[in-house]
Amino acid sequence: MRFTAIGLVGAILFSIAYPGGENPGAVFLMIWPGARPTALGGAFTAVADDATTTYYNVGGLGFMSGTEVTLQHANWLPGLAPEDVDMYYEFLGATRSLKDRGTVGLNIIYLTTGKTDVINEQGQYLGEYTTFDISPSISYGYKLAPQVSAGVSFKFIYSFLVPDWVFKAMPELGIEAGGTGTTWAFDFGVLYKPFRMLTIGAALQNLGPNIAYTTSGASDPLPRMLRLGIRYEPIRSNLFRLSLIPEITKVLVGMFYDPQDKKTFGEELSYEYEEAWKSFGIELTYYNFLTARVGYFEDLTGARGGVRVIKNDREDYLSLPEFLFTKHGSKFDKIGITFGGGIEFKKFAFDISLDHLIYDFPTQNYKLSFSYQF
Repeated sequence: MRFTAIGLVGAILFSIAYPGGENPGAVFLMIWPGARPTALGGAFTAVADDATTTYYNVGGLGFMSGTEVTLQHANWLPGLAPEDVDMYYEFLGATRSLKDRGTVGLNIIYLTTGKTDVINEQGQYLGEYTTFDISPSISYGYKLAPQVSAGVSFKFIYSFLVPDWVFKAMPELGIEAGGTGTTWAFDFGVLYKPFRMLTIGAALQNLGPNIAYTTSGASDPLPRMLRLGIRYEPIRSNLFRLSLIPEITKVLVGMFYDPQDKKTFGEELSYEYEEAWKSFGIELTYYNFLTARVGYFEDLTGARGGVRVIKNDREDYLSLPEFLFTKHGSKFDKIGITFGGGIEFKKFAFDISLDHLIYDFPTQNYKLSFSYQF
């Protein structure tokens, strides 16, 4: 994205000025990979049955067999960038079953926000560079019992925001170096299948040291998250398969943060629940060939998804139950729906998704995924 160098450095300094746990770094780790999970509103922790399992819930690896590779390509929030700037989000995932010895997996996440123009305070053009974030990971899952599988993954995280030559060319910034950050983290997950039609999943993600972008020692916590999901399949036959998938995701950074210490524990707990991400996905497959998907997503604190309403010429965001069952005196404007579909033929699968409706600005997002099973 074509920001000036001063603007980008300002963003780095802002994250340092508000440490403490409310503003995580390496936020690209929170973006949903894969067209199929995205079409389900990110509700995939209790599904975890393809190569994107290496991201959503490594606990699902123990139930997987054979070898599978998934490649995803996506544009990234084009509504935020000029038309001549390309921002992309890429994901490569692979799993391989070792039969009775478990399943190994790996993935690589790559996000680029395009080229950044370096312009000093005098308006002089000094050059350009490309920002990017990348995180490779390796994972392992094992079936602890016929109905239970657990897994763990290790990831390396590298975030490139500003090269050192920018600071040398612009001494007025007062920074000598530090536009890149590196760290590492672990993920843990479990998948439980108590009944034929029911699956329960849980995952802890991004547990590792903070990431720092400057030489001052200031750092930001990783986006540590807890994901809890259920998959219920009321229809499961050779002709049709229907999945209902509710999920809740809690960003653990800044939990119970109350600087004025005025809230009771019950009030804090209620706030943390309201602030959590909530998803609900529906997946209908016909004859293991054609699949339709739709999802609902809400992140009210981040002004994403939910039900957007207009009241007194002001936009507001409500949860779906609040919109349906309370008096709010607002006019419906938009709802946070995701959708997509897929085709599977023999060992190949192609999926597409769109999630632009969960954002409060005009944009056109798509994800395309290609999978192959060996």
